[in-house]
Amino acid sequence: MSSADHPHPDPVPTTALDEVVDLVSALIRFDTSNTGELETTKGEKECAEWVAQKLHEVGYKTEYVESGAPGRGNVFATLPGSDPSRGTLLIHGHLDVVPAEPADWSVHPFSGAVEDGYVWGRGAIDMKDMVGMALALARQFKSNGTVPPRNILFAFLADEENGGKYGSQWLVEHRPDLFEGVTEAVGEVGGFSLTVARPDGTEKRLYMVETAEKGLGWMKLTAKARAGHGSFLHEENAVTYLAEAVAKLGNHTFPLVISDSVAEFFAAVAEETGLDFDPKSPDLDGSLLKLGSIARIVGATLRDTANPTMLKAGYKANVIPQTAEAMIDCRVVPGRQAAFEREVDELIGPNVEREWVTKLDSYETTFDGHLVDAMNDAILAHDENGRTVPYMLSGGTDAKAFARLGIRCFGFAPLKLPPELDFAALFHGVDERVPVSSLKFGTQVLEHFLLHS
Repeated sequence: MSSADHPHPDPVPTTALDEVVDLVSALIRFDTSNTGELETTKGEKECAEWVAQKLHEVGYKTEYVESGAPGRGNVFATLPGSDPSRGTLLIHGHLDVVPAEPADWSVHPFSGAVEDGYVWGRGAIDMKDMVGMALALARQFKSNGTVPPRNILFAFLADEENGGKYGSQWLVEHRPDLFEGVTEAVGEVGGFSLTVARPDGTEKRLYMVETAEKGLGWMKLTAKARAGHGSFLHEENAVTYLAEAVAKLGNHTFPLVISDSVAEFFAAVAEETGLDFDPKSPDLDGSLLKLGSIARIVGATLRDTANPTMLKAGYKANVIPQTAEAMIDCRVVPGRQAAFEREVDELIGPNVEREWVTKLDSYETTFDGHLVDAMNDAILAHDENGRTVPYMLSGGTDAKAFARLGIRCFGFAPLKLPPELDFAALFHGVDERVPVSSLKFGTQVLEHFLLHS
């Protein structure tokens, strides 16, 4: 679809802090479940059109784009800055979420309930919290006539939860003009606080800024052999070939690799806590465990992983099938792709073939420059006991697509979290929720950041 322009004739001033909770709750009520299949993924168009309308109300011109398939809605809006000669800053968030089973939840996952100091629902932290904060600030800036120091492009995107094939990846390939002039980008997953104990008994909040992502690949393994009767001796069995390969991959430990981003994270945490993160230390795992729930994310960035996730073979109990297939979720440390593939080939052996169904490169940038300084200043302006530190995400985001355009990408969706909250478990988990206080804190930090970026 083409550009839409229906600005409110007299925009009513809005305050981001006053409406961010309501916006996040409303966003969650759109069931934008992404199943990975075009036929069953839903809700993105309706949610994108609602976002566009909220932007129109305060005077924005927006562009709605469907990325490669009907209903895969994306919305773009630009807020002009005082210095158009500077590169544009992209603020991006995805509207889709992973599916949720209501019977497993304490509240309905698409209720957007505001209870017990939290906003509940699928997408509360992945990532309708950031979408809501960005939307609230976009509305406030426009309605109040705020002019940031540089152009800001707000992008609300489809299909991130399936690798961006019908979202950011499609847009970068087919509509790179939408990102003309963009030099830096900020999205998920970063800016959340990790509370650590210092040797003197005090605590420090480290706000983890994503500067790197492991490569993402969904690999299909296929074994083929002679079909036959289940009662016969059968030396060539596709299921056996596949099962052996899957077991070897699933049980394999890839070598320890410390990237620059991980090394900087370890150095910062060691400085604050006195913990030993030396890769040669026999107690490296013990030091990681002292980081709490975030240890699962950090630990997964130390080496490649290849986790079997799906199996498919056979059609009757007494028939040996000709073909057996498996899907492997692969996450690869920057710089390790070729070595990873060689290692996989050695493990699966000659009787199993592999192919990439999805393959997205790793990404890493340095933790320096004006934008990084602006993030740290924004945190310190609202938490004097805070400090920004770089880290690598074990998963992937739309940054992988934008990096293809030469855009420098960061994850910075600031949240000041209760120390006891198991934040890592909320991603794609049951009873996903975000503290109301964290949303308001994040909105204030993002406001400061955007006005000094």
